[in-house]
Amino acid sequence: MPRIRVLIADDHAVLRAGLKLLIAAQSDMEVVGEAAGGRETVRSAQATAPDVVLLDLTMPGGRSTQTIKQLVQVAPSSRVLVLTMHDDPAYLQAALLAGASGYIVKKAADVELLTAIRAVHHGRTFVDLTRPGDQAQGRELRSRDSPAAGQPLPLSRREVEVLRLLAQGHTNQEAADHLAVSVKTIETHRRRLCDKLGLKSRAQLFRFAVEVGLLEGDVARPGDE
Repeated sequence: MPRIRVLIADDHAVLRAGLKLLIAAQSDMEVVGEAAGGRETVRSAQATAPDVVLLDLTMPGGRSTQTIKQLVQVAPSSRVLVLTMHDDPAYLQAALLAGASGYIVKKAADVELLTAIRAVHHGRTFVDLTRPGDQAQGRELRSRDSPAAGQPLPLSRREVEVLRLLAQGHTNQEAADHLAVSVKTIETHRRRLCDKLGLKSRAQLFRFAVEVGLLEGDVARPGDE
């Protein structure tokens, strides 16, 4: 059985060494490269074609979102899993919009990180924003229609806009009016959102929007449809 090829990108050598030991101890994984900066990560990904790039957000060598976008371009078959100290949903939203397939905080347990690596490798989206005092809350999302080894399914900017409006309780017509598009277009985006995220109802879309920080202020909780 082929191993999951992992590229570790972090500017702290001690952390890279620890991650390398953890990953190398897994029978289904191997480390194919290391990098300590954004530009070095892009070059290494292009040279080694890893299955998963384990990427720290705060490294020298350019903005993290730009690094993610470049990785998606130069290594389209690679999945980007962000491993970071930042538990702010705004960072999560930016990373997913840039093309990352997963996001996990460094305070998460080892088993959560390994689960996240396997999840994104199999074409799923994995999110863990565990904060101090919280129980582990990693969330694995998978498209019902995508094969296990299919491509990750990042949301487009328009899909994020539609998701936010629907989660705020707007009807399809109101969302269409707000975005100056047809109701049919909103329905299409909503169907794609449900397919990509493996969700079925407005309430589930609402919960996902809350988890990734798309909602601000108090909003009414929509009921299941």
